[in-house]
Parts: sequence; C-alpha cells; structure tokens
Amino acid sequence: MAAVAFGITVIGFIFGAFWRMWGLIKEAGEKGDRAQRDLAAHKLEIAQNYVTKAGMHEQTAQLLRAIESIGNRIDTISERIDRAFERSQTSR
Repeated sequence: MAAVAFGITVIGFIFGAFWRMWGLIKEAGEKGDRAQRDLAAHKLEIAQNYVTKAGMHEQTAQLLRAIESIGNRIDTISERIDRAFERSQTSR
C-alpha cells in the first residue's frame, strides 16, 4: 500500500511539474508575441513620425541652397557698397 501511495505521489509530482513547465513555456511564448507586436507598433510609429534618410538629404540640400543664396546676396551687397563709395569719390 505504501508503495502504491508513493508511486501515485511521484506520478502526481511529475504531472504537476509538467503542467507548471507547460504553463511557463506558454507564458513565455505570449510575452514573446507581445514583444513582437510592441516592436512592430514602435517601428510603425517611427516610420510615421520621424524623418527618413531621403527626406533628411532633401532638407539638407534645401538649407544649403538657401545659405548659398544668402551668401551671394551678401557678396552683391559688398559690391554695391564699394560702387557707392567709388561714385561718391568721383562726384567731388
């Protein structure tokens, strides 16, 4: 009788350990799926809200053109000032 009770206890322990392990594996799988969904949502948010490399390149090119245009205007202002001083000296 004691051997049968011991056998049932061991089988119960093995069965309980198996179900506990099965539950942990299932829980880990669910966490992995949740992590994949969160990562996909994060990637989508980044793609929607932040600049791409092509967009950044285009913006940089526009800024450089604007700065170059301002530089050209400054150069022409210097030439205009030089011409204004030259005219005032010859008119005397």
